Order: sequence, then structure tokens, then C-alpha cells
Amino acid sequence: MFHLALTFGCLFAVATLVVYQWRTLALRGLALNRLNESSAPSTRVDRQEPAGSGPLRRTLRFVPYLLGVLIAIVSWLVLGLSPTLSVAFGLIVAMLGAECESYFATARAAKIERQLADAIDLMIGALGAGTGVTNAMSAAIEETSQPLKGQLEDLLGRIRLGDDPQAVFRSLAQRIPLETFLLFSSTLAVHWEVGGSLAPTLASVGRTIRDRIEIGRRIQSNIAQSQISTVFILLLTYFIAAVVWRNSPGQMQAFIGTEIGSTIVAGSMVLQAVGIIWMSAISKAKF
Repeated sequence: MFHLALTFGCLFAVATLVVYQWRTLALRGLALNRLNESSAPSTRVDRQEPAGSGPLRRTLRFVPYLLGVLIAIVSWLVLGLSPTLSVAFGLIVAMLGAECESYFATARAAKIERQLADAIDLMIGALGAGTGVTNAMSAAIEETSQPLKGQLEDLLGRIRLGDDPQAVFRSLAQRIPLETFLLFSSTLAVHWEVGGSLAPTLASVGRTIRDRIEIGRRIQSNIAQSQISTVFILLLTYFIAAVVWRNSPGQMQAFIGTEIGSTIVAGSMVLQAVGIIWMSAISKAKF
């Protein structure tokens, strides 16, 4: 009875995580839509960009959870493991996959922020030489690589085709929902509206972006030790289990085959999954 309750508890935990992720995305999209509605001018263009539709879109966000469900089903129906162990294996795979997907998404965001800082430096040099804003942006695009190059080319092309510059700058901040791009697009929008010297303002924006990148690197270096320690502790647990299985496979099978044994193993794996979630929650920088 206890292992059945634990199985349903694990399923409930997975469902809660999926619902939490979906609700977070829905609330973020709602907040961005309300912000756009409140800050949009009376003249609007028909083209509206969904938030996060650019290079930072996370199309694989729910793949780890689906993979975890698949692993649990395969472990139960194919490998013949108990439902409790199957759900525990699926939960571990889902949490590790979600962490990997989050790591790659963070790496993409850091890369495009570094590219933006370099592009701003190039624009400042071109503006200091006496060129216009569009020519300075064109010079920066030539030296910028993907994925930022495609976004800046789209922005500059729409401006040259006659689109509303304010709407074009807003669409850039919508496609790449980062604070650095919001600051960059707001700076260009204000300059386009009121004029003035853009180079000093862009220099301040560039310094702010580079300070943000530097702070992010320091935070990551400080939390890397705890993350690596957690990963090696998890790997050490499975290494010890593999050694014990190799030395005494009969005893291990007998232990896992019992109800209390499978419950203990599944409970420890669920606690590991909780530890992964906890580590991820406390190690994310919110600034």
C-alpha cells in the first residue's frame, strides 16, 4: 500500500512541475502583453511579435518531461521494474534533462548578450566617425555573427522599408525578452523620437551590459562548486550501487524485488530529484 502511495505521489510531483512551468510561461506572456499594451503608442502596426519568438525560444522545454514519462513506461513494461522504481527513474531523467535544457538556454542568452555588447561598441566607433545611426548599425551587422546578426538585419531592413521605428524596436525586445535588449531597444526608440547625440548614451548602455555580464559570470563561478559537488554525489551513489550489484547481484535483486527494498530505493531517488530541483532554484540569478 505504501509503495502505491509513493508511486502516485511521484506522478503528482511530475504533474505539479509541468503545471508550474506552464503557469509561469502563461503569466510571463500575460505580463509582457499588458506591458506592450500600456506602452504602445496610438499608431500601431499590424505585425506583432510573440514574446520569446526569436533565437531564445525554448522549443525543447517539455521534451525532458516527456522523456521521463517514456523512460518510466519502458522501465515498467519492458524491463519489468516495479511501478515505484519506474516512476523514480523517470523523475530523475526528467529533472536531469530539464537542468541540461536550462543550461543550454542560459548559454544561448549569455552568447547573444556578449554579441550585443560587441555590436554596441562597433556602433559607438562608427557614430564617433560621423556616420548616421542606420549606417553605424549596418557596420556593426557586418562584424556580428549569428544569432544576433539576423535579428539586427531584420530590424534595419524593416526601418529602411518604412515600418514604424518604435514598433520595430519593440518587436526586437519582444523576440529577445532580456533586460539588455529592452534597454538597447528603448535607447534607440528614445533617440529616434527626440534626437541628440547617441554615442554617449550607447556607451553607457554598453558599460551596463558588460557589467551585467561580468556579474553573471561571477555568480556562476561561485555556484559552480556546489553544482559540481551535487552532480558528483549523485554519480557516486549510482557508482556504489553498480559496484554492489556486480559483487552481489543475487542479494541486490532480492532486495529490490521486495516491497520495502523497492520503496527505499525509489524514495532515495525521489529525494535526489527534489535535491536537483532545490539546487536549480537556489542557484538561479535573479537580477
